[in-house]
Amino acid sequence: MKQAYVVGLGKSGIAAARLLKRQDWDVTVSDRNTSDALSPLKTQLEEEGITVLLGHSITPDPEQMQRIVVSPGVAWDLPVLVQSRAMGIETLGEMELAWRSLSDYPWVAVTGTNGKTTVTSLVAAIFQAAGLNAPACGNIGNAACDLARETCFTSDQDIRLLDWVIAEVSSYQSESAFTLAPQIAIWTTFTPDHLSRHKTLENYYAIKAKLLSQAKIQILNGDDPHLRKTGGDRWPEAFWTSTQGKANLPNPSGSGAYIEDGWVYFTSGENQPAERIVAVNDLRMVGDHNQQNLLMAVAAARLAGIEPGAIAQAVQAFLGVPHRLEHICTWRGIDFINDSKATNYDAAEVGLRAVQVPTILIAGGEAKEGDDTAWIERIRQQAMAVVLMGEAADVFAARLTEAGYEEWTKVKTMDEAIAKAAELAQQVDSRVVLLSPACASFDQYPNFEARGDHFRQLCQAMNQL
Repeated sequence: MKQAYVVGLGKSGIAAARLLKRQDWDVTVSDRNTSDALSPLKTQLEEEGITVLLGHSITPDPEQMQRIVVSPGVAWDLPVLVQSRAMGIETLGEMELAWRSLSDYPWVAVTGTNGKTTVTSLVAAIFQAAGLNAPACGNIGNAACDLARETCFTSDQDIRLLDWVIAEVSSYQSESAFTLAPQIAIWTTFTPDHLSRHKTLENYYAIKAKLLSQAKIQILNGDDPHLRKTGGDRWPEAFWTSTQGKANLPNPSGSGAYIEDGWVYFTSGENQPAERIVAVNDLRMVGDHNQQNLLMAVAAARLAGIEPGAIAQAVQAFLGVPHRLEHICTWRGIDFINDSKATNYDAAEVGLRAVQVPTILIAGGEAKEGDDTAWIERIRQQAMAVVLMGEAADVFAARLTEAGYEEWTKVKTMDEAIAKAAELAQQVDSRVVLLSPACASFDQYPNFEARGDHFRQLCQAMNQL
């Protein structure tokens, strides 16, 4: 029997292992973690015939491994993986494995530094409202390999076949997805992020550009300076979007989606009539950046053949996504907003810009590399006070002080952060407490979802007192 080795016992690794098992591979999953919390999962997978090795690091062996599948959280340039490729062992990522099972279906793949989850969710909502079987998967939380297994190995003869796959694809996933070739690829934004993994901005750009180049149709954010500068020559037939009107689209043909007079318009190319799709105010998510997200989703839907009326209805019903400017509750006239997905400076600056002034900001966690200048300036303009937590608290406090901003305080836990933010909001008559960390979560939480869920639970408990 063919032997496959999966590296990483996260959601994607588990999904890959189960798909491989259904494809008649002898599967082993390894993870360096030895936590007792993994014991029930180990037992469950072994009951399914999958070997699980905890506290274990991979040792490449062509005699024992015909295939290695890597979870997104495992660095692609890890020396042992470089060695495995040099030894001729087929080494691929979880997203590539899913694509090989689902390549007969058209995909919309969404990549970018920020905005991926919102765009992916909105695209899926529009497609589904139009009557299409178009589940969202990938970095959005539902593993692509789970979708592949459910689609290709179901025993239910009545299951409805997929119409589209809507995938959020992170740079971690696309760097090991060599043949992923979506029907439509969307590039939302490009700013420095994940440089500790990708080393240079050029590497980070190239990983995302590869996905766009392998797609049949490209949609790019025409309001993003870097994409506007680099994308026109690279993808001359691309569709562009702009919140600043048709005249601001960077492509000569004027094909794409844009906003004018409070409406979203779409045109498929030069000399083609512009279609009025939906009023901007019908979108219930706050922030100018969400208008750009709306444009990219509308462009994808029209290019997939979805009628304007169905798009408008879906947009009007769409409430947004958890952990991205998610309104949790209003306590004593103060809105508590969960923006836990803002894991870098650019996303946090956008989140702060989207809410009402004045704001009490909760920030901190595991700091990332990047330029914090615009974020700090936004804090100076908009935040009455900042509550800092996590490993980054000392660094952020120093950076804010250097910038002449002294209205910060440090706490240790989320419980303390919420209590302090609520106290400060009442003192200065602020109407917003915003969790927008500008950091990864791994110092205190397994992921940004767990951090946001904890914030939600604590806020709701406080609101019930």
